[in-house]
Amino acid sequence: MDISTILQQIFNGLQLGSIYALIALGYTMVYGIVRLINFAHGDFYMIGAYASYGLFFAIGTLVASSFSGPTAAIILFIIILLGSMISGGTIALLANQFAYKPLRNKPRLSSLITAIGVSMFLEYFLSALPVVGPSYRGFPELIKKTTYNFGPAIVSNFVLLDLGVAAILMIFLTVLVRYTKIGKAMRAVSQDKDAAKLMGINIESVIATTFLIGGSFAGVAGLLAGLTYPRIYPYMGILPGLKAFIAAVLGGIGNIPGAVLGSYIMGIAETFATAVNSLIGEGIAFAILIVVLLFRPQGLLGEKVADKI
Repeated sequence: MDISTILQQIFNGLQLGSIYALIALGYTMVYGIVRLINFAHGDFYMIGAYASYGLFFAIGTLVASSFSGPTAAIILFIIILLGSMISGGTIALLANQFAYKPLRNKPRLSSLITAIGVSMFLEYFLSALPVVGPSYRGFPELIKKTTYNFGPAIVSNFVLLDLGVAAILMIFLTVLVRYTKIGKAMRAVSQDKDAAKLMGINIESVIATTFLIGGSFAGVAGLLAGLTYPRIYPYMGILPGLKAFIAAVLGGIGNIPGAVLGSYIMGIAETFATAVNSLIGEGIAFAILIVVLLFRPQGLLGEKVADKI
């Protein structure tokens, strides 16, 4: 590969890693709080994509008639972005309330199996809906694609958009966790639920907030994925969800900076592997998972602790 190809692959990998990071953050936050591997999280990403698709056709014409030029595209994107966050967060809250909360004091295996059941329910339920169906749909062009020269590399505005939105949300999450009351409560519950409860922290409220934030981030990832790879279908969350989970494991599941680091490593590795062979690109994530579990099961930034299942 020459330098321009390498730079191009790095930009593409960072773009893909940004989408993985938004999904992986939900995995790692939920695991850090309730020690649940929420395998339905990839489907919150799918819900965000479909909500964005539906919102475009519901309000796109109205926005276009009310505004003109770039202003209309910006306003429409912001509205759809908020809609994707609300849809992903709402589904995550409902899953927590009706599927996970009743099993809070049961063995963890019960919650894990339930998460798989929630995932399959969402996929097949949407496939059965006449307005959705099981077929692929082309994602609408919310923003016109343009390209820019970064040295020898050519980068599209979608790359910059994905990186920018992911960076803003990750900065928001960092500030929230470190400097706000709810963030301190999250950290307290993550460290010791019983002590946090004795200090007057509402454990269920913290858990619900965690699901809401994680689901909303996954919903945004669905919107960005729809823009970048413009097709959606009810099972689109399976592989990205698994790969984002692997990224969280690579960085150290339960560790927020680790989830981000693991996601960008995963995105770049997958992009370079795909350039060699598309099948290798699809399988590189699982090869990374095997290597991590063999040689550093706590992840790159995770701490080695005893954990009972």
